[in-house]
Amino acid sequence: GIRAIHPGDDLAGLILDGLARSGNAVQEHDVLVVAQKAVSKSEGALVDLRNVVPSVFATMLAEQTGKDPRVVETVLQESTRIVRMGHGVLIAETRHGFICANAGVDASNAAGDDIVTILPRDPDESARRLWNAIQKRTSRVVAVIVSDSFGRPWREGSVNVAIGVAGLAAIDDLRGLPDDRGRQMRTSMVAVADELASAAQLVTGETGGTPAAIIRGYRWKPSDAGSSPLKRPPDRDLFR
Repeated sequence: GIRAIHPGDDLAGLILDGLARSGNAVQEHDVLVVAQKAVSKSEGALVDLRNVVPSVFATMLAEQTGKDPRVVETVLQESTRIVRMGHGVLIAETRHGFICANAGVDASNAAGDDIVTILPRDPDESARRLWNAIQKRTSRVVAVIVSDSFGRPWREGSVNVAIGVAGLAAIDDLRGLPDDRGRQMRTSMVAVADELASAAQLVTGETGGTPAAIIRGYRWKPSDAGSSPLKRPPDRDLFR
């Protein structure tokens, strides 16, 4: 029941109003998972392709990938490097440190044929603003995840991952703890925020106009670290 989102909208208010209309309300220790596209739209993270002039390099890449040169130029502007290109796919590293298709530039569910969304400037800050607003208005301790759908290098299909986190520990670090047989775990780290984001996608979907989901009953750990623990450092990235 949440209407189309426009730049400048009070996203927290729209979500709370939608919950109220559905007969629900935020409860203590809920996790609110909000789609990146809703956040980007409310923050005005949109690009009008009619104002984009493709560079020679963007035009060349567009010919190789079959993409709109203006979209490729936007991808380049949102990227720090091109990681891989082929089969009509452009994989880039964003200025946030995410590695994903088209640097998160997306035309689906945008406001018009010549409009694309880009990732929020600071997804963790976006999550924090929503987190503060929800807690202030509801007097409930909650956590917020901003999610986006990413492809995976070794498996078909996309899954939602957390690109912005506020309030909860994004990773449950089990290193040093004993396993069920008493052996010390040395590498086990569970990407909690990604798993919650992926679960929420079963509700929000890719279409249907459901920009947020509530996860209830998971015992998350509080943290102010945001999404940074999810990003693998370059010196530990075997594929860089």
